[in-house]
Amino acid sequence: MSDEERRAFLSAGTRTGVVSTVRKDGRPHAAPVWFVLDGDDLIFTTGRDSVKGRNLRRTGDAVMTVDEAAPGYDFVTVTGRVELDEDVERMLPWSIRIAERYMGEQLGEQFGRRNAVPGELLVRLRPTHVVAIADVAD
Repeated sequence: MSDEERRAFLSAGTRTGVVSTVRKDGRPHAAPVWFVLDGDDLIFTTGRDSVKGRNLRRTGDAVMTVDEAAPGYDFVTVTGRVELDEDVERMLPWSIRIAERYMGEQLGEQFGRRNAVPGELLVRLRPTHVVAIADVAD
C-alpha cells in the first residue's frame, strides 16, 4: 500500500485496532481499541491502570494491527513509541472524535465525555515501522 492507501484503509469505517504490549514479566498482551488517525499517528484512549495502560507507561512501546476480515485480507501493522497524556481537556476532543467514528455523530459527544475522565490516558502511537499489505489472498 502507498502511504495514502494506508491512511485511507486505517480511516475506513469502524475497523478496530488490536494493540499489543509487553507485560512486566515478558508475556504479551493484546486488546482491541477504537482509534483515529492524526497524520500518521494513531490516537486512542485506555485506562491508566489497565494492563495496557500499565504496560504503555512502563515501556513506551506498542504495536497496533488493523485488518480487513474479508478477501483480500488487507492489513496494516504499526510499531512505535507512545506519548501519553492524562489531561482531560486535551483528551476530550480526541475522545469525542474517536466516539463519533464508532458510535456516530449523534452519540459521539456522549461517549466521548464518558471516556475522557480522570484515570484515562490519551495515547498517541508514533510510527517507527509500518507494514501495510493489500490483497494478501492474491
